[in-house]
Amino acid sequence: MTMNPQSPAGGASAPGRDISTDVAVIGGGIIGHGIAWEARQSGRSVVIIDDAPGTGASWAAAGMLAPVSELHYQEEELLELMLHSSGLWPAFAAGLEGQEADSSRSDSGYLTASTLAVGADAADRRALADLRSVQQASGLTVEALTVREARGREPLLSPGISCAFDIPADHQVDPRRLLARIAEALAGSAVRERAAGLLWEDGRVTGVSLAGGGTINAGETIVANGLGAGALGGLPAGLKLPLRPVYGDILRLRVPAYLQPLVTSTVRGLVHGVPVYIVPRQDGTVVIGATQREDALSDEGTAGAGTAGAGPETAGLEHGTPAHAAISAGGVYQLLRDAQVLVPAVAELELLEATARARPGTPDNAPLLGRVSDAGTGRHIGRDIEGLIIATGFFRHGVLLTPAAASICRQLMDGDADPRWAAFRPDRFSNLSAATATPATPVGTVTIDPNKETA
Repeated sequence: MTMNPQSPAGGASAPGRDISTDVAVIGGGIIGHGIAWEARQSGRSVVIIDDAPGTGASWAAAGMLAPVSELHYQEEELLELMLHSSGLWPAFAAGLEGQEADSSRSDSGYLTASTLAVGADAADRRALADLRSVQQASGLTVEALTVREARGREPLLSPGISCAFDIPADHQVDPRRLLARIAEALAGSAVRERAAGLLWEDGRVTGVSLAGGGTINAGETIVANGLGAGALGGLPAGLKLPLRPVYGDILRLRVPAYLQPLVTSTVRGLVHGVPVYIVPRQDGTVVIGATQREDALSDEGTAGAGTAGAGPETAGLEHGTPAHAAISAGGVYQLLRDAQVLVPAVAELELLEATARARPGTPDNAPLLGRVSDAGTGRHIGRDIEGLIIATGFFRHGVLLTPAAASICRQLMDGDADPRWAAFRPDRFSNLSAATATPATPVGTVTIDPNKETA
Protein backbone atom coordinates (compact mmCIF):
# COMPACT_ATOMS: atom_id res chain seq x y z
CA MET A 1 0.00 0.00 0.00
CA THR A 2 1.16 3.54 -0.74
CA MET A 3 0.97 6.73 1.24
CA ASN A 4 0.11 10.38 0.66
CA PRO A 5 -1.93 10.80 -2.52
CA GLN A 6 -2.34 14.28 -3.90
CA SER A 7 -5.31 16.56 -3.42
CA PRO A 8 -7.78 16.44 -6.32
CA ALA A 9 -8.08 20.22 -6.38
CA GLY A 10 -5.28 22.43 -7.61
CA GLY A 11 -4.60 26.08 -6.91
CA ALA A 12 -1.93 28.27 -5.43
CA SER A 13 -1.60 30.20 -2.21
CA ALA A 14 -1.99 33.95 -2.23
CA PRO A 15 -0.06 35.30 0.77
CA GLY A 16 -0.49 39.00 1.31
CA ARG A 17 -2.76 39.54 -1.70
CA ASP A 18 -6.18 41.14 -1.78
CA ILE A 19 -8.59 39.48 -4.20
CA SER A 20 -12.11 40.60 -5.04
CA THR A 21 -14.75 38.14 -6.16
CA ASP A 22 -18.51 37.74 -6.23
CA VAL A 23 -18.52 34.60 -4.07
CA ALA A 24 -15.95 33.30 -1.57
CA VAL A 25 -16.44 29.67 -0.54
CA ILE A 26 -14.61 28.60 2.63
CA GLY A 27 -14.04 24.86 2.36
CA GLY A 28 -12.86 22.75 -0.57
CA GLY A 29 -14.79 19.55 0.04
CA ILE A 30 -17.60 18.16 -2.07
CA ILE A 31 -20.13 20.66 -0.68
CA GLY A 32 -17.86 23.67 -1.17
CA HIS A 33 -16.95 22.63 -4.70
CA GLY A 34 -20.58 21.98 -5.60
CA ILE A 35 -21.65 25.42 -4.35
CA ALA A 36 -18.77 27.09 -6.19
CA TRP A 37 -19.70 25.29 -9.40
CA GLU A 38 -23.33 26.41 -9.12
CA ALA A 39 -22.25 29.99 -8.41
CA ARG A 40 -19.99 29.96 -11.47
CA GLN A 41 -22.86 28.60 -13.56
CA SER A 42 -24.95 31.58 -12.45
CA GLY A 43 -22.37 33.94 -13.94
CA ARG A 44 -20.66 34.87 -10.67
CA SER A 45 -16.93 34.88 -10.09
CA VAL A 46 -15.81 32.42 -7.40
CA VAL A 47 -12.89 31.71 -5.07
CA ILE A 48 -12.57 28.47 -3.04
CA ILE A 49 -10.46 28.89 0.11
CA ASP A 50 -8.88 25.75 1.56
CA ASP A 51 -5.30 24.86 2.45
CA ALA A 52 -5.87 21.18 1.60
CA PRO A 53 -8.94 20.95 -0.66
CA GLY A 54 -10.64 17.61 -1.10
CA THR A 55 -8.69 15.79 1.62
CA GLY A 56 -11.24 15.64 4.43
CA ALA A 57 -14.49 13.70 4.69
CA SER A 58 -15.02 13.96 0.92
CA TRP A 59 -11.83 11.98 0.31
CA ALA A 60 -13.16 9.04 2.31
CA ALA A 61 -16.80 9.16 1.20
CA ALA A 62 -18.26 6.13 -0.56
CA GLY A 63 -20.54 8.32 -2.67
CA MET A 64 -23.85 6.50 -2.20
CA LEU A 65 -26.79 8.60 -3.36
CA ALA A 66 -29.31 6.79 -1.22
CA PRO A 67 -32.33 8.77 -0.04
CA VAL A 68 -34.38 5.56 0.29
CA SER A 69 -31.80 3.43 2.09
CA GLU A 70 -30.82 6.33 4.35
CA LEU A 71 -34.36 6.93 5.60
CA HIS A 72 -34.39 7.12 9.39
CA TYR A 73 -37.31 7.40 11.75
CA GLN A 74 -38.57 10.95 12.51
CA GLU A 75 -36.47 12.56 9.77
CA GLU A 76 -39.29 13.47 7.40
CA GLU A 77 -38.02 16.97 6.61
CA LEU A 78 -34.56 15.60 5.89
CA LEU A 79 -36.09 12.92 3.65
CA GLU A 80 -37.77 15.63 1.57
CA LEU A 81 -34.42 17.38 1.12
CA MET A 82 -32.69 14.11 0.22
CA LEU A 83 -35.31 13.21 -2.37
CA HIS A 84 -35.13 16.72 -3.80
CA SER A 85 -31.36 16.49 -4.12
CA SER A 86 -31.53 13.00 -5.62
CA GLY A 87 -33.77 14.42 -8.32
CA LEU A 88 -31.20 17.11 -9.08
CA TRP A 89 -28.32 14.69 -9.53
CA PRO A 90 -28.82 13.74 -13.22
CA ALA A 91 -28.78 17.37 -14.36
CA PHE A 92 -25.94 18.23 -11.96
CA ALA A 93 -23.76 15.42 -13.32
CA ALA A 94 -24.73 16.19 -16.92
CA GLY A 95 -23.77 19.82 -16.44
CA LEU A 96 -20.30 18.78 -15.38
CA GLU A 97 -20.03 16.47 -18.38
CA GLY A 98 -21.29 19.11 -20.78
CA GLN A 99 -23.76 16.63 -22.25
CA GLU A 100 -27.08 14.97 -21.64
CA ALA A 101 -27.31 12.78 -18.54
CA ASP A 102 -25.86 9.31 -19.17
CA SER A 103 -27.21 6.41 -17.17
CA SER A 104 -24.14 4.24 -17.69
CA ARG A 105 -20.74 5.94 -17.33
CA SER A 106 -19.37 9.44 -16.77
CA ASP A 107 -16.14 11.24 -15.98
CA SER A 108 -17.55 12.15 -12.58
CA GLY A 109 -18.28 8.50 -11.74
CA TYR A 110 -22.04 9.05 -11.60
CA LEU A 111 -23.92 5.76 -12.03
CA THR A 112 -27.65 5.08 -11.89
CA ALA A 113 -27.52 1.33 -11.24
CA SER A 114 -30.00 0.49 -8.50
CA THR A 115 -28.98 -0.60 -5.00
CA LEU A 116 -29.49 -4.05 -3.48
CA ALA A 117 -30.29 -4.35 0.22
CA VAL A 118 -29.57 -7.81 1.61
CA GLY A 119 -29.75 -9.50 5.00
CA ALA A 120 -27.60 -12.26 6.43
CA ASP A 121 -29.97 -13.98 8.86
CA ALA A 122 -33.61 -14.15 9.91
CA ALA A 123 -33.32 -11.15 12.26
CA ASP A 124 -31.79 -9.08 9.48
CA ARG A 125 -34.64 -10.13 7.20
CA ARG A 126 -37.21 -8.91 9.73
CA ALA A 127 -35.34 -5.64 10.25
CA LEU A 128 -35.15 -4.92 6.52
CA ALA A 129 -38.79 -5.88 6.07
CA ASP A 130 -39.81 -3.50 8.86
CA LEU A 131 -37.75 -0.72 7.27
CA ARG A 132 -39.37 -1.46 3.93
CA SER A 133 -42.78 -0.88 5.51
CA VAL A 134 -41.65 2.55 6.71
CA GLN A 135 -40.14 3.33 3.31
CA GLN A 136 -43.30 2.34 1.49
CA ALA A 137 -45.42 4.37 3.91
CA SER A 138 -43.31 7.35 2.84
CA GLY A 139 -44.10 6.66 -0.81
CA LEU A 140 -40.71 5.09 -1.59
CA THR A 141 -40.20 2.12 -3.90
CA VAL A 142 -38.52 -0.97 -2.45
CA GLU A 143 -39.08 -4.24 -4.31
CA ALA A 144 -38.64 -7.66 -2.70
CA LEU A 145 -36.46 -10.14 -4.59
CA THR A 146 -35.97 -13.84 -4.07
CA VAL A 147 -32.45 -14.92 -3.21
CA ARG A 148 -32.28 -16.60 -6.63
CA GLU A 149 -33.27 -13.35 -8.36
CA ALA A 150 -30.70 -11.39 -6.37
CA ARG A 151 -27.95 -13.89 -7.22
CA GLY A 152 -29.02 -13.79 -10.85
CA ARG A 153 -28.15 -10.10 -10.81
CA GLU A 154 -25.08 -10.47 -8.58
CA PRO A 155 -23.73 -14.04 -8.95
CA LEU A 156 -21.06 -13.62 -6.26
CA LEU A 157 -23.59 -12.95 -3.52
CA SER A 158 -23.57 -15.68 -0.91
CA PRO A 159 -26.28 -18.32 -1.40
CA GLY A 160 -26.80 -18.13 2.36
CA ILE A 161 -28.27 -14.60 2.47
CA SER A 162 -31.73 -14.48 3.98
CA CYS A 163 -33.39 -11.79 1.85
CA ALA A 164 -32.86 -9.16 -0.86
CA PHE A 165 -34.61 -5.94 -1.86
CA ASP A 166 -34.14 -3.81 -4.97
CA ILE A 167 -34.02 -0.02 -4.44
CA PRO A 168 -34.13 1.55 -7.91
CA ALA A 169 -33.90 5.19 -6.75
CA ASP A 170 -30.59 4.76 -4.88
CA HIS A 171 -27.54 5.40 -7.06
CA GLN A 172 -23.87 6.33 -6.61
CA VAL A 173 -21.07 8.68 -7.63
CA ASP A 174 -17.30 8.53 -7.15
CA PRO A 175 -16.55 11.55 -4.91
CA ARG A 176 -12.85 11.66 -5.80
CA ARG A 177 -13.56 11.73 -9.53
CA LEU A 178 -16.35 14.22 -8.99
CA LEU A 179 -14.10 16.57 -7.01
CA ALA A 180 -11.40 16.34 -9.66
CA ARG A 181 -13.95 17.11 -12.38
CA ILE A 182 -15.34 20.18 -10.59
CA ALA A 183 -11.84 21.41 -9.74
CA GLU A 184 -10.94 21.11 -13.42
CA ALA A 185 -14.02 23.08 -14.40
CA LEU A 186 -13.16 25.76 -11.81
CA ALA A 187 -9.48 25.91 -12.73
CA GLY A 188 -7.83 28.99 -11.23
CA SER A 189 -10.46 29.48 -8.53
CA ALA A 190 -8.69 27.77 -5.62
CA VAL A 191 -6.69 29.68 -3.01
CA ARG A 192 -4.54 27.21 -1.08
CA GLU A 193 -4.73 29.08 2.22
CA ARG A 194 -6.54 28.60 5.51
CA ALA A 195 -9.39 31.00 6.22
CA ALA A 196 -8.80 32.88 9.48
CA GLY A 197 -12.12 34.65 9.83
CA LEU A 198 -14.93 36.68 8.34
CA LEU A 199 -14.60 40.34 7.38
CA TRP A 200 -17.36 42.78 8.30
CA GLU A 201 -18.45 46.24 7.23
CA ASP A 202 -21.55 48.09 8.39
CA GLY A 203 -23.21 44.98 9.78
CA ARG A 204 -22.68 42.73 6.79
CA VAL A 205 -20.05 40.14 5.90
CA THR A 206 -17.73 41.37 3.16
CA GLY A 207 -15.27 38.53 2.75
CA VAL A 208 -12.56 36.45 4.39
CA SER A 209 -9.19 37.11 6.00
CA LEU A 210 -6.49 34.53 5.29
CA ALA A 211 -4.25 32.97 7.93
CA GLY A 212 -1.18 33.61 5.77
CA GLY A 213 -2.05 37.25 5.20
CA GLY A 214 -4.24 38.91 2.62
CA THR A 215 -7.98 39.04 2.15
CA ILE A 216 -10.69 37.77 -0.14
CA ASN A 217 -13.29 40.51 -0.58
CA ALA A 218 -16.64 39.09 -1.63
CA GLY A 219 -20.25 40.01 -2.11
CA GLU A 220 -21.27 36.64 -0.67
CA THR A 221 -19.28 34.38 1.67
CA ILE A 222 -20.23 30.71 2.04
CA VAL A 223 -18.96 28.90 5.16
CA ALA A 224 -18.69 25.28 4.02
CA ASN A 225 -15.59 24.01 5.85
CA GLY A 226 -17.23 21.20 7.77
CA LEU A 227 -16.07 20.75 11.36
CA GLY A 228 -13.92 23.88 11.13
CA ALA A 229 -16.95 26.15 10.65
CA GLY A 230 -17.73 26.64 14.34
CA ALA A 231 -14.23 27.88 15.16
CA LEU A 232 -14.00 30.38 12.30
CA GLY A 233 -13.19 33.88 13.50
CA GLY A 234 -15.78 36.61 13.14
CA LEU A 235 -18.94 34.49 13.26
CA PRO A 236 -22.06 36.43 14.29
CA ALA A 237 -22.42 36.90 18.03
CA GLY A 238 -24.62 34.29 19.66
CA LEU A 239 -24.50 31.94 16.68
CA LYS A 240 -23.97 28.34 17.77
CA LEU A 241 -22.92 25.75 15.25
CA PRO A 242 -23.11 22.54 17.33
CA LEU A 243 -20.95 20.30 15.17
CA ARG A 244 -19.51 17.02 16.41
CA PRO A 245 -17.07 14.67 14.69
CA VAL A 246 -18.51 11.30 13.71
CA TYR A 247 -15.72 9.00 12.60
CA GLY A 248 -15.91 6.29 9.99
CA ASP A 249 -13.50 3.69 8.67
CA ILE A 250 -13.57 2.82 4.99
CA LEU A 251 -11.62 0.35 2.86
CA ARG A 252 -10.69 0.31 -0.81
CA LEU A 253 -9.81 -2.98 -2.49
CA ARG A 254 -8.77 -4.05 -5.97
CA VAL A 255 -10.77 -6.81 -7.63
CA PRO A 256 -8.55 -9.29 -9.54
CA ALA A 257 -9.40 -9.78 -13.21
CA TYR A 258 -10.85 -13.24 -12.70
CA LEU A 259 -13.44 -11.88 -10.22
CA GLN A 260 -14.50 -8.77 -12.13
CA PRO A 261 -17.04 -7.47 -11.70
CA LEU A 262 -17.32 -8.39 -8.04
CA VAL A 263 -20.69 -6.66 -7.97
CA THR A 264 -22.37 -4.36 -10.48
CA SER A 265 -24.68 -2.62 -8.00
CA THR A 266 -24.11 -1.11 -4.60
CA VAL A 267 -24.81 -3.81 -2.03
CA ARG A 268 -26.04 -2.55 1.34
CA GLY A 269 -26.32 -5.29 3.91
CA LEU A 270 -27.20 -6.13 7.47
CA VAL A 271 -25.04 -8.82 9.04
CA HIS A 272 -26.39 -9.85 12.45
CA GLY A 273 -27.79 -6.34 12.82
CA VAL A 274 -24.61 -4.52 11.77
CA PRO A 275 -24.67 -2.49 8.52
CA VAL A 276 -22.05 -2.90 5.81
CA TYR A 277 -21.91 -1.75 2.20
CA ILE A 278 -19.92 -2.69 -0.90
CA VAL A 279 -19.75 -0.04 -3.62
CA PRO A 280 -18.23 -0.89 -7.04
CA ARG A 281 -16.08 1.63 -8.90
CA GLN A 282 -15.53 1.91 -12.63
CA ASP A 283 -11.77 1.31 -12.24
CA GLY A 284 -12.14 -2.27 -10.99
CA THR A 285 -12.01 -1.45 -7.28
CA VAL A 286 -14.66 -1.58 -4.58
CA VAL A 287 -15.29 0.49 -1.47
CA ILE A 288 -16.36 -1.21 1.75
CA GLY A 289 -17.64 0.77 4.69
CA ALA A 290 -20.31 1.58 7.26
CA THR A 291 -18.51 1.93 10.59
CA GLN A 292 -19.61 4.88 12.68
CA ARG A 293 -18.06 5.88 16.00
CA GLU A 294 -17.83 8.87 18.29
CA ASP A 295 -14.84 7.81 20.38
CA ALA A 296 -11.55 9.28 21.57
CA LEU A 297 -9.40 7.04 19.40
CA SER A 298 -8.97 9.72 16.76
CA ASP A 299 -7.93 12.38 19.27
CA GLU A 300 -4.71 10.48 19.77
CA GLY A 301 -3.85 10.36 16.06
CA THR A 302 -1.24 12.57 14.45
CA ALA A 303 -1.23 14.35 11.13
CA GLY A 304 -0.88 11.78 8.41
CA ALA A 305 -2.33 8.96 10.50
CA GLY A 306 -5.69 7.76 9.34
CA THR A 307 -4.69 6.65 5.88
CA ALA A 308 -2.93 3.39 5.29
CA GLY A 309 -2.84 3.53 1.55
CA ALA A 310 -3.70 6.38 -0.78
CA GLY A 311 -4.61 9.45 1.24
CA PRO A 312 -3.09 12.92 1.64
CA GLU A 313 -0.80 13.60 4.56
CA THR A 314 -1.72 17.06 5.72
CA ALA A 315 -2.16 18.90 8.96
CA GLY A 316 -5.45 18.62 10.80
CA LEU A 317 -8.55 20.57 9.94
CA GLU A 318 -8.71 24.16 11.02
CA HIS A 319 -8.35 24.93 14.70
CA GLY A 320 -7.13 21.53 15.82
CA THR A 321 -9.85 19.19 14.61
CA PRO A 322 -8.11 16.10 13.23
CA ALA A 323 -8.52 15.79 9.47
CA HIS A 324 -7.17 12.26 9.55
CA ALA A 325 -8.82 10.11 12.17
CA ALA A 326 -6.97 7.11 13.50
CA ILE A 327 -8.10 3.89 11.84
CA SER A 328 -9.83 1.40 14.13
CA ALA A 329 -8.38 -2.11 13.93
CA GLY A 330 -11.71 -3.45 15.10
CA GLY A 331 -13.49 -1.43 12.44
CA VAL A 332 -11.32 -2.83 9.66
CA TYR A 333 -11.86 -6.37 10.95
CA GLN A 334 -15.61 -5.84 11.19
CA LEU A 335 -15.88 -4.50 7.65
CA LEU A 336 -13.93 -7.34 6.09
CA ARG A 337 -15.71 -9.98 8.19
CA ASP A 338 -19.21 -8.75 7.40
CA ALA A 339 -18.55 -8.03 3.73
CA GLN A 340 -17.33 -11.63 3.31
CA VAL A 341 -20.57 -12.95 4.81
CA LEU A 342 -22.47 -11.27 1.97
CA VAL A 343 -19.88 -11.70 -0.79
CA PRO A 344 -17.37 -14.44 0.15
CA ALA A 345 -15.03 -13.51 -2.72
CA VAL A 346 -14.09 -10.34 -0.81
CA ALA A 347 -11.45 -12.53 0.88
CA GLU A 348 -9.62 -12.74 -2.46
CA LEU A 349 -9.35 -8.97 -3.06
CA GLU A 350 -6.23 -6.84 -2.65
CA LEU A 351 -6.46 -4.31 0.19
CA LEU A 352 -5.30 -0.98 -1.23
CA GLU A 353 -6.31 1.53 1.39
CA ALA A 354 -7.78 1.92 4.86
CA THR A 355 -8.95 5.44 5.61
CA ALA A 356 -10.77 7.18 8.43
CA ARG A 357 -12.24 10.66 8.46
CA ALA A 358 -14.55 12.68 10.68
CA ARG A 359 -17.91 13.81 9.31
CA PRO A 360 -19.65 16.90 10.75
CA GLY A 361 -22.76 15.83 12.66
CA THR A 362 -25.44 18.00 14.30
CA PRO A 363 -27.85 17.31 17.18
CA ASP A 364 -30.70 16.46 14.80
CA ASN A 365 -28.47 14.90 12.09
CA ALA A 366 -29.66 17.55 9.62
CA PRO A 367 -27.46 20.14 7.90
CA LEU A 368 -26.86 23.74 8.92
CA LEU A 369 -27.84 25.37 5.65
CA GLY A 370 -28.92 28.93 4.95
CA ARG A 371 -28.58 32.47 6.20
CA VAL A 372 -28.55 33.47 9.89
CA SER A 373 -30.45 36.14 11.80
CA ASP A 374 -28.87 39.43 12.81
CA ALA A 375 -30.89 39.44 16.05
CA GLY A 376 -27.65 39.37 18.01
CA THR A 377 -26.43 42.64 16.52
CA GLY A 378 -29.18 44.83 17.91
CA ARG A 379 -29.41 46.51 14.49
CA HIS A 380 -32.27 44.99 12.49
CA ILE A 381 -34.02 42.45 14.64
CA GLY A 382 -35.42 39.61 12.60
CA ARG A 383 -33.48 40.24 9.41
CA ASP A 384 -30.80 37.97 7.99
CA ILE A 385 -27.17 39.02 7.92
CA GLU A 386 -26.23 40.05 4.41
CA GLY A 387 -23.31 38.48 2.63
CA LEU A 388 -23.18 35.29 4.76
CA ILE A 389 -24.46 31.75 4.11
CA ILE A 390 -23.63 28.67 6.21
CA ALA A 391 -23.46 25.21 4.60
CA THR A 392 -22.11 22.52 6.92
CA GLY A 393 -23.21 19.67 9.20
CA PHE A 394 -24.15 17.30 6.36
CA PHE A 395 -23.04 14.22 8.35
CA ARG A 396 -23.52 11.05 6.25
CA HIS A 397 -25.43 12.85 3.47
CA GLY A 398 -22.83 15.28 2.14
CA VAL A 399 -22.40 13.76 -1.31
CA LEU A 400 -26.10 13.13 -1.83
CA LEU A 401 -27.03 16.67 -0.75
CA THR A 402 -24.40 18.49 -2.81
CA PRO A 403 -26.71 19.51 -5.70
CA ALA A 404 -29.42 20.65 -3.25
CA ALA A 405 -26.95 22.64 -1.16
CA ALA A 406 -25.61 24.28 -4.32
CA SER A 407 -29.09 25.09 -5.59
CA ILE A 408 -30.28 26.45 -2.24
CA CYS A 409 -27.21 28.67 -1.91
CA ARG A 410 -27.77 30.01 -5.41
CA GLN A 411 -31.40 30.79 -4.59
CA LEU A 412 -30.34 32.62 -1.43
CA MET A 413 -27.79 34.66 -3.37
CA ASP A 414 -30.53 35.46 -5.90
CA GLY A 415 -32.81 36.61 -3.05
CA ASP A 416 -35.29 33.81 -3.69
CA ALA A 417 -35.28 31.61 -0.57
CA ASP A 418 -37.41 28.46 -0.70
CA PRO A 419 -39.49 28.19 2.52
CA ARG A 420 -39.33 24.37 2.36
CA TRP A 421 -35.78 24.46 3.68
CA ALA A 422 -36.30 26.86 6.60
CA ALA A 423 -36.07 23.91 9.01
CA PHE A 424 -32.35 23.66 8.23
CA ARG A 425 -31.44 27.24 9.16
CA PRO A 426 -28.00 27.30 10.79
CA ASP A 427 -29.24 29.45 13.68
CA ARG A 428 -31.92 27.00 14.85
CA PHE A 429 -29.77 26.01 17.85
CA SER A 430 -28.86 29.60 18.75
CA ASN A 431 -30.29 32.19 21.09
CA LEU A 432 -29.30 35.20 19.04
CA SER A 433 -31.50 37.64 20.95
CA ALA A 434 -29.18 37.29 23.98
CA ALA A 435 -26.11 38.50 22.06
CA THR A 436 -25.00 42.10 21.91
CA ALA A 437 -21.98 42.43 19.62
CA THR A 438 -21.85 42.43 15.84
CA PRO A 439 -19.27 39.74 15.15
CA ALA A 440 -18.19 37.53 18.05
CA THR A 441 -14.54 38.05 17.16
CA PRO A 442 -14.14 41.05 14.82
CA VAL A 443 -11.48 40.32 12.27
CA GLY A 444 -11.42 43.42 10.14
CA THR A 445 -13.28 45.94 8.04
CA VAL A 446 -12.52 45.97 4.35
CA THR A 447 -14.01 47.90 1.48
CA ILE A 448 -14.03 46.10 -1.86
CA ASP A 449 -11.75 47.93 -4.27
CA PRO A 450 -12.72 47.35 -7.90
CA ASN A 451 -9.13 48.04 -8.95
CA LYS A 452 -7.82 45.02 -7.06
CA GLU A 453 -7.39 41.58 -8.56
CA THR A 454 -10.69 39.90 -9.40
CA ALA A 455 -11.07 36.11 -9.36
